Amino acid sequence: MSDWDTGTQELLARLDGGVLSITLNRPDKRNALSDHLTPALRETLRLADTDPRVRCVLISGAGEAFCAGGDVSGMASNNAASSEPAGPPPSPDDRVRELRDKQRNLTLRLHELSKPTIAALPGPAAGAGLSIALACDIRIAAERAFMTTAFANIGMSGDYGCSWFMTHLIGPALTRELFFTSRRVGATEAKQLGLVNEVVANESLLEHSMNLAQQIAAGPPVALRYMKENLNRALTADLATCLDMEADRMVRSARTDDHRAAVKAFMSKSKPVFTGR
Repeated sequence: MSDWDTGTQELLARLDGGVLSITLNRPDKRNALSDHLTPALRETLRLADTDPRVRCVLISGAGEAFCAGGDVSGMASNNAASSEPAGPPPSPDDRVRELRDKQRNLTLRLHELSKPTIAALPGPAAGAGLSIALACDIRIAAERAFMTTAFANIGMSGDYGCSWFMTHLIGPALTRELFFTSRRVGATEAKQLGLVNEVVANESLLEHSMNLAQQIAAGPPVALRYMKENLNRALTADLATCLDMEADRMVRSARTDDHRAAVKAFMSKSKPVFTGR
């Protein structure tokens, strides 16, 4: 077990047995995103993607929230400050380019990360915080957790891919309802809709999530990376394309040391140890 330096106490990370546990650490703000937390999260994900020690990423929030999304109090401060700008304000096009870059380096990177990802929700996931949760491969919610798009509540349309992730998970009709109304979806309903995979007791969330992360981290890294590629491709590509790429990845994974070790372990009725080669 070793701590991972994120450069800020607003984001904590620890590597343990192949699992990189990332904790959004602004409990007094319900772990809302900030100018310190969010860049640190982007950089941590970038490094985790290529670090062979990391086999699974587990993201959670400190205290009783996952992430409240953007810090609305910070938005108010920025708007107040903008009334007396120190220099020429960025143009709308500049702001669009900046947000595109930020989104690609956070939720797009998380969605396409070469390692499996799990979001453990101890409490609310709202706005961009919901986007982060939905960008993960698996979501586990505590009983007290809830989800809300929340964007309409602050007069904004939504970002970080929430509309795309939610539409693919639960379909367009329900997604539109949840965007237009910003109503809260409790953990039980979220499980019924398919927004989360499991609901567990509040006090069991982190232990349960870590056990699952460790189980995944013990799997064959190359095959898991190819699985994730295949599953992501299935969201947008046609069947013929998916079949062709499945054939390519199947042949490639069959050439790995991990495949040979797994076959040997199967024949001897033992447990394989995967090295990622």
